[in-house]
Amino acid sequence: MAIQVGDSIPNVTVFVMGEDGGPQAISTDELFKGKKVALFGVPGAFTPTCSASHLPGYVKNADALRDKGADDIICLAVNDAFVMTAWGVDQNVGDKVRMVSDGTATFAKATGLELDLSEPGLGMRCQRFSMIVDDGVVKDIETEDPPTVDLTSAEKMLEKMS
Repeated sequence: MAIQVGDSIPNVTVFVMGEDGGPQAISTDELFKGKKVALFGVPGAFTPTCSASHLPGYVKNADALRDKGADDIICLAVNDAFVMTAWGVDQNVGDKVRMVSDGTATFAKATGLELDLSEPGLGMRCQRFSMIVDDGVVKDIETEDPPTVDLTSAEKMLEKMS
């Protein structure tokens, strides 16, 4: 069963690019504790819809999300930290969105948000989702099937942020 409003984010290890140029482990407790976070997940870095609209929408609306109270904006995908970093560079993310790697789908599986895309050769991924997380607790969650980006868009999240 997928994570729901009122649930706590499970404490698992994900990865970001470290200052040394290699993947650095970080716990979800560290990412979410004491913060209001605009979190969104995509099926894959560099995939058409994710690159054309989902991530760019959050980059474009980063300041507005912060004005509505987001301490951090996180993009999560089942890709390694090198790919997530390269995608962030390709998309001119800068410091607007934190690119987080769930390379082995640990977060996706722990939250029930995994998506099996083996048929088209992509393997296990995460569903397209968005969450507002406040001090580690899910305050809002939306999921939708690729390639749609309506319910999980930055614009929809802005409507829900308080």
